[in-house]
Amino acid sequence: MTDAVLPSLPTPKILIVDDHAPNRLALRRLLAKAGAELVEADSGNAALAACLDEQFALILLDVNMPEMDGFEVAQLLSEDETSNQTPIIFISAAYDDLHRLKGYGSGAVDYIAKPVNEIILRSKVGVFLELYRRKAELQAALDQLSKHSKALEVEIELRRASELQVWHRASHDALTDLPNRMLFMDRLETAIERARRHSRPFGLAYIDIDGFKPVNDTYGHQVGDELLKAIALRLRGKVRQEDTVARLGGDEFAIVLEGVVDPQGAAQRLCESIGSEIRRPYELMTPTGPQIIEVGASIGLALFPEHADSCDALILAADQAMYRAKRAGKNRCEMAGG
Repeated sequence: MTDAVLPSLPTPKILIVDDHAPNRLALRRLLAKAGAELVEADSGNAALAACLDEQFALILLDVNMPEMDGFEVAQLLSEDETSNQTPIIFISAAYDDLHRLKGYGSGAVDYIAKPVNEIILRSKVGVFLELYRRKAELQAALDQLSKHSKALEVEIELRRASELQVWHRASHDALTDLPNRMLFMDRLETAIERARRHSRPFGLAYIDIDGFKPVNDTYGHQVGDELLKAIALRLRGKVRQEDTVARLGGDEFAIVLEGVVDPQGAAQRLCESIGSEIRRPYELMTPTGPQIIEVGASIGLALFPEHADSCDALILAADQAMYRAKRAGKNRCEMAGG
């Protein structure tokens, strides 16, 4: 390990964009001890101007603003080379699936619902600030490489490994260690590009756990968390290495099924097998002792390009099929377009 001292790194900056001053004040108070300089903008145009003048580690962007809403701001930032790598977290009172899909399609990496939960806000902001610091440290080390190449080789590798660890935290669900929504969207886009290039269809399964809320209500969130981890483990065991199992939030999961030769038949059979696997009883420790817990799964399956030929449309098709499974009595798999 070298004794070389890296230059002092600037304090990371967070841009808070909201047209309501009380909302900006509330976020400033919640993030007062985040270890970052907080910059405010009261409109979309002010936010774009701020991004021209300064580099931000993170942007907290209100969706509903006059003249230029958050979606438009995010789209413009994604088209500019100086800001297209800056992570954006949307903050909005609207939190339905279509609203979130539009946000992720505009370039957001995460979503926080209003009223803002202090613990969730600080946790998400902390991860991205840590990632920003790691990248800044790595870049500073690389800048010195020409002078201290031999002495810094080991340190650079350690910093790269550290950045990978932080990125893993940012792209994976903390509870189940499955890919989170951000990484899921990236994997789905990649699957679509690969499918178009090789004319090879694939499937997308949306899974909602039936009966999960009563488990939480009866035994507490800790038991619910253990159940989610057990479900994630079973899901990983049912798919191939080239498939992606992701936790989208709460008791919702998704699987990108690239490893099926015959999507129309094989994907349907696999989803039914997954449903059967989830329905197998779970033996979990509860506050009253070990208990046998049973849940089910409503699964929606959509095929690319048969049911949709874009990322958002495929997600919507699978999501609608999943809700159709719920309306049909739950604990079943429904194919899109049925």
